[in-house]
Amino acid sequence: MKKLILLFLLISFSFVGFSQTDKQNIKVSTNSEPAYPKGDQELYNYVYSHIYYSEEAKKKYLEGEVTLSFDVKNDSTVANISVISGVGYGVDEEVKRLIQKLKFAPGIQNGIAIKMNTMYTFPIKAH
Repeated sequence: MKKLILLFLLISFSFVGFSQTDKQNIKVSTNSEPAYPKGDQELYNYVYSHIYYSEEAKKKYLEGEVTLSFDVKNDSTVANISVISGVGYGVDEEVKRLIQKLKFAPGIQNGIAIKMNTMYTFPIKAH
């Protein structure tokens, strides 16, 4: 009988120890990603209506995509913009210049605005 009680206590303490370990593993979840406040369509409209294509890009009827990666800081500003893929002829730098001017809604994690990386791809048609 003593062995049975001892076994029961040992098993009980094992489960208590396991549950304490689970409570210490804190799951961090992102509540929202960075985003342009007026929506993606308005972001694309802004870029398309303000982009300047070089004469060389226009002559070549340049088409493709510019993919940018950048950080949206907790104060809504943009930093660390890098071109992941581009089309050249100065178009990549032009899209980068336009994005640098904008403010984005920062990422929210556990109710707090944080710096978070995001990526956007802009289709390009220099006609």
